[in-house]
Amino acid sequence: MMKKNPPSSAQLDADEFDMWKALGGVRGLGESVVPGIVFVVVFILTSDLSYAIISSLSLTLIAVIVRLLSKTPLTQALSGLGGIIIGAIWAWRTGQAQDFFLWGLFVNAAFALGTLLTIAFKRPLVGLIVENFSPGISVIGGARRIFLTASWLWAAAFLLRLAVQIPLYLNSSIGWLGTARVAMGLPLWALVLWVTWLLVRPVVHLHQRDGIPL
Repeated sequence: MMKKNPPSSAQLDADEFDMWKALGGVRGLGESVVPGIVFVVVFILTSDLSYAIISSLSLTLIAVIVRLLSKTPLTQALSGLGGIIIGAIWAWRTGQAQDFFLWGLFVNAAFALGTLLTIAFKRPLVGLIVENFSPGISVIGGARRIFLTASWLWAAAFLLRLAVQIPLYLNSSIGWLGTARVAMGLPLWALVLWVTWLLVRPVVHLHQRDGIPL
C-alpha cells in the first residue's frame, strides 16, 4: 500500500532540487511502492486476500526492523505500516481486496479539502509551509499569487488521484487500482514538488539574498 505522507517539503527551500530526496531515496521509494505491488501480485496470483495482506504487512514490518537495526529514522516506515494496518483491517472485515486501498482515498480527500480550505481563506498551504522555512516571507504578502498557484497545483494532484482511483475502486479493478496507486504516489508527488520549487524558489531566493519582506 502506498504511503500517504508526501516526500519532505523541505525540498521547497533547497538551493537545488534533489529528485531522489523528494522520492525519499532508494529505501523510501522501495518502502512506499513494494508493499502495494506485492499485495496486488499475490492477490492476483492466489485470489486469497489473507495471503496478500500477510505478504504486504510482512514486508512493511521488515522495513521497520531494518530501520531499527540501522538506527535510521522510523517516521516513513511507521507511517506506511499504519496505513497498511488500517487497509488490511478494512479489507479483512469486508472481504473485499479493493478496501485495502480505501484509507488512501480518504487521506487524499482530506488533503484535497484541507488545501482547498487554505486557498479559500487566502492562506494558501504552500505559503504556510514556506513561511516556516523562511521567516519574513508572508503568505499574505506580495508573493501570495505564487503561493496560491502552487497550492492549486497540490489540490489538483490530490483531486486527480481521486478522479482516477475512485472509479477503479468502485469497479474492483485491483490490478489497475494498485498500478494507479504506485504511479500516482511518490513519483507524481515528486513531480508536483519540483514544479512547486520552480514557482517558489525565486521568491525565497530574493528574500534570502536581499532580506526583502514579501
